[in-house]
Amino acid sequence: MPNTLRNPLAFLVLTFSFSSLCLGQSLSPEVRQFVKIDAPVVALTHVRVIDGTGAAAREDQTILISKGKIESAKDFSAASLPKDAQVLDLHGYTVIPGLVGMHDHMFYPVGRGVFGEMAYSFPRLYLAGGVTTIRTTGSLEPYTDLELKKSIDSGQTPGPKMHVTGPYLEGKGSWALQLHQLTGPEDAVRTVNYWLDEGVNDFKAYMFITRAELKASIDAAHKRGAKVTGHLCAVTFREAADLGIDDLEHGLFVDTEFSPGKRPDECPEKPEDPVIMATLDPNSGPLHETIQYLVQHHVALTSTLPVFEMGSFSDRPSVQPRQLDALAPEAKAAWLANRLRYSDASFLKRTYGSEQSPLPAAFKKELEFEYAFSKAGGLLLAGLDPTGMGGVIAGFGDQREVELLVEAGFTPIEAIHIATYNGAQYLGELDRIGTIASGKQADLVVIKGDPSKKIEDMENIETVFKDGIGYDSAKLIESTQGSVGVR
Repeated sequence: MPNTLRNPLAFLVLTFSFSSLCLGQSLSPEVRQFVKIDAPVVALTHVRVIDGTGAAAREDQTILISKGKIESAKDFSAASLPKDAQVLDLHGYTVIPGLVGMHDHMFYPVGRGVFGEMAYSFPRLYLAGGVTTIRTTGSLEPYTDLELKKSIDSGQTPGPKMHVTGPYLEGKGSWALQLHQLTGPEDAVRTVNYWLDEGVNDFKAYMFITRAELKASIDAAHKRGAKVTGHLCAVTFREAADLGIDDLEHGLFVDTEFSPGKRPDECPEKPEDPVIMATLDPNSGPLHETIQYLVQHHVALTSTLPVFEMGSFSDRPSVQPRQLDALAPEAKAAWLANRLRYSDASFLKRTYGSEQSPLPAAFKKELEFEYAFSKAGGLLLAGLDPTGMGGVIAGFGDQREVELLVEAGFTPIEAIHIATYNGAQYLGELDRIGTIASGKQADLVVIKGDPSKKIEDMENIETVFKDGIGYDSAKLIESTQGSVGVR
């Protein structure tokens, strides 16, 4: 008879050594303390499945996990449970594929335009938040990220699978002290080739890069099978599409083609103009034409709604205790002070010329833009970008991104599809991750509730499977309390 677990919360660490050997992994004591489920064969029974393909949720399913992979996913009535399976009864729970975070940095703002590497807290928080694969999408400490990836892959550190993006490809005049400034196309090629040799997967171009430098970077990366995304300013979205860029970050907030007096290869004095942004129509006119242009050129777009929501409203998102608990005292104080500033009438008057903030209207336009882009056939990806004024935190922000996609007009099923399938597709890993299907890696998220009906249930993650090993989300989060924002 199979060993049946009626209360998933009570299921603790079991048969570590044997199952880990079966999976070809050797987990360190540091990782093992967060492991909740570790058996050669695991059956998740009576569970609701949202498989990531965009198909409707399926009720009363059984997912069979064997040696780190999904053996089958079918109706409970049709499932045959091996006698040695560890069985979990998951009535009232939902399983989705592991999230694929496509703008998931390893750093966080620590003050005065400087960012600190969160090599301890962020890997744990991403995994706890249901993110089993990330693209770092710009690195300030690429060697740290590369070594962290090795440590996670070898079972020494808890965290998601990492696609490490090289150091920013930035041009002359950058505001960011931590970035190398390219001296021209030759330097761009040298930089790309050097970091590909060091082991990074792809690249991110930044605000002051010129068209010539960006073109050289793209060509060098493509020659070696790597991709380039960009948070641009001096180069517009359409110009980047002409140069062959693969992906664009953030969306309308950073597209300078609509800035009055925009000069070639120059970042406007006011690169993000929410007043102008709010007047654009994604369904007609120039913005609609840009959407069509990007789709025709097969340029993906990465949504990072949490960082814009945080900087756009004085009263949202609500301040959650779990966010406050994760932040170091000084980081918490800085974040709350920044939020207060954006509700101050005198600050708004100095910044925008009006006591009424234009940011909420601009944020609404960003939602409309991303929805229109996707519905036009564009590949929309999901991330969080833990930067800005602070408060956007690994894992928590990835969950919020899915919720905000629903606010943008997507159904919960569509939003989960974007945050799983689309990211895997872009990374070229759809044969391994991104959906729940036989033969794929057992990267799964167990959620109490039904996010297909109530998307906020995304926050009720209890267990995260990575390669068939189930990690305790609550324990991972607890281990990071007070650590985010500490260098």
